[in-house]
Amino acid sequence: MADDIVKTVVLEAPVSRVWRALTDHNEFGQWFRVKLDQPFRPGGLSTGRMTFPGYEHYPWRATVERMEAERLFSFRWCDFDEKSDLPIAKQPTTHVEFALEPVEGGRTRLTVTESGFDSLPESRRIDVMRDNAEGWNIQTGNIAAHVASSG
Repeated sequence: MADDIVKTVVLEAPVSRVWRALTDHNEFGQWFRVKLDQPFRPGGLSTGRMTFPGYEHYPWRATVERMEAERLFSFRWCDFDEKSDLPIAKQPTTHVEFALEPVEGGRTRLTVTESGFDSLPESRRIDVMRDNAEGWNIQTGNIAAHVASSG
């Protein structure tokens, strides 16, 4: 079984616009549906709470790894398991990477890759991968609509 999810979309916005939607924590929160407590910064901890309907009780916890202007944004985030006895800070993480590439017509190719599912308990791995694959379908649609409708 593959250990990663890869989703590529072409967005109707220039790289600079997509970069801002990804890396400004308030703007990220608008389309991703999460209320973040502080700005993103490399090496920094990002905390908050999901606002996506049905997931409002889920905490957000990620460590930003890379922010290469208008090219790459990545973080490790916690797969929150509400049934786990472990505090969220001790729960397993996966790696999320957003890679941006300019394409013809002032558009942007965004490739989202989530990997590291082998760090999750085997009993949850398949379900989390399935749920996150569907989640990235939703989220890439959300960012596409967001950058197309706002300047």
